[in-house]
Amino acid sequence: MSAFSFPIRTLVAEDVATLMSGSPEVARATASDLAVKGSAAAQALLGQMLLDAFGGPADPAAALGWFRKAAEAGEPMALNMVGRCHENGWGVAADIVIAADWYRRAAEQGGDWGMYNHATRLMLGDAGPVDRAGALAWFQKAAALGHAKSINVLGGFYEDGWEVERDLAQAKECYQRAADGGDFRGHFNLGRALASEGDISGALARFEAAATTATPAFIAKMVALLRTAPIDAYRALAERLAAG
Repeated sequence: MSAFSFPIRTLVAEDVATLMSGSPEVARATASDLAVKGSAAAQALLGQMLLDAFGGPADPAAALGWFRKAAEAGEPMALNMVGRCHENGWGVAADIVIAADWYRRAAEQGGDWGMYNHATRLMLGDAGPVDRAGALAWFQKAAALGHAKSINVLGGFYEDGWEVERDLAQAKECYQRAADGGDFRGHFNLGRALASEGDISGALARFEAAATTATPAFIAKMVALLRTAPIDAYRALAERLAAG
């Protein structure tokens, strides 16, 4: 009989997270125990731990195995992560076409990250024909769930007039919402919008906020762009960011 007051197989991610208090090692052991007992949420979380070397050594192949196990139960995050593994070559040969199929399945299962990744593939056309209209529809669905990165991309659709009427005010609103959701690209794009309005202090604050969570590659792009700006304050920020 289970030691817990609810059926192992019906655990959701929040239940598993509650059980995994304590050290990373204890959390990983708990997730492993629950995963073996059949919790799809625990299987997905264990896969992530194995991928990230959380609580023990990294094992991408084992991570993929657990993601696949959870995906069999229709767990949206696991479906998306199987796609990520195939896209990035984590525990398997990289194959963007196979990845795209998993993203589609994750999206159709209601996962916001799956929707985002599926939409991105449609927008870029790197796993099939470009389908901006289809991409827009999936970004909108993910945005309705509060997915910050999708909201930021919607801002780009409005800014560039892709599949919608060009609307800079709507684009700025999307960037604001994405920034409020913690997306560093949302912060940066909102900064660009503020800069275009002449709000130098507001733009600088957003650029700095973007830099706090942005990837090194994105920071490098920010530095390159800000160095070409006609405003001294922007160029000064670029040098501060470049200096780390």
